[in-house]
Amino acid sequence: MNGHNYCVIMAGGGGFRFWPIGRASNPKQFLDLAGNGDSFLQMCYRNASLIVPPQNILVVTLANYATQVQEQLPELPEENLLLEPYGRHTAPCIAYATYKLLKKDPQAVFAAIPSDILIGEETEFKETMLKALDYATENRALITLGIVPTRPDTNLGYIQVKGGHNSYKKNVPSKVKTFTEKPDKALADIFLRSGEFLWNSGIFVWKAQVIKEELEKHIPQITSLFKGINKVIGTVSEGAFLEKIYGDMDKISIDYGVMEKTEIAWVYPTRFGWTDLANWDSLYEFAVKDTAGNVLEGGKLISSDNRNSIIATTDKKKLLAVKGLKNYIVIDTPDALLICPKDDAKVSGINTLIGLPEYEDYR
Repeated sequence: MNGHNYCVIMAGGGGFRFWPIGRASNPKQFLDLAGNGDSFLQMCYRNASLIVPPQNILVVTLANYATQVQEQLPELPEENLLLEPYGRHTAPCIAYATYKLLKKDPQAVFAAIPSDILIGEETEFKETMLKALDYATENRALITLGIVPTRPDTNLGYIQVKGGHNSYKKNVPSKVKTFTEKPDKALADIFLRSGEFLWNSGIFVWKAQVIKEELEKHIPQITSLFKGINKVIGTVSEGAFLEKIYGDMDKISIDYGVMEKTEIAWVYPTRFGWTDLANWDSLYEFAVKDTAGNVLEGGKLISSDNRNSIIATTDKKKLLAVKGLKNYIVIDTPDALLICPKDDAKVSGINTLIGLPEYEDYR
């Protein structure tokens, strides 16, 4: 393994998209929603260990989640746990990791991987990532991994490649033409038929010095706040420095802040198994179903005459009995119950509702 290769796991999300199982105090990166005994974070760490030495894996999360990360990843060195005081989306997260890595290793090349995705076909994932890291080492390029689409999914972002129909089949990096976030069904159909679009995996690969320069070029309102960070990295003053600058920091994604603006955006096509479990709807697509199309989870559960629904309980004392629902989500926990149509599974209304002060006890 190349000693200058690193992985940065982005594990700071704290939303309610898997409410009521996921809470602000226990967001989805710490949950075992795949049903295999490991959380998203643990699975992501295991995948990162395939491509870089364990000592070259960094985890960026919120300070409030430090204990959970340490409990789930006891092997992670303390200095490799980067704690943001507040969630400010992926651009500040990546900027912090970039400055941290450059202080340690000016030749660093790193992959930035979100903690809340599922990766299959580990051998192909490893081979693709190592090739992308090699390409970033030798070229001035900001690389995102693009997944070859299999359906017109409206929950995902799309990347259009230069080169025309099926040019991505060459299996080499291609220049990015456009980014489109979550198109409607008609547009997603066009994208799929065109042969020019890949799903945006949310996985990035680049040389630390190159992403630093592009961050500073395109979002100086973020990077200017980090001025002076080299003096405090690794000292007792690092946390106080971050607390001060994050209070004034905008929430900006790396896609919007840099990738959609830079002239050196490249996409590496890949076909390894990849699932973005963003909400209950995407979990339904991934999960094992019964003959009626239901996802059923929980010991004390009776399902009768239900179709294409998610029905789950975490309450070990109470029996949950559900009958006659079609395309619904029913999630029962000891202190909260969610019942809503599966078509509303992005649950923006639920997110808004649970964010209200009067429901603070249920967040």
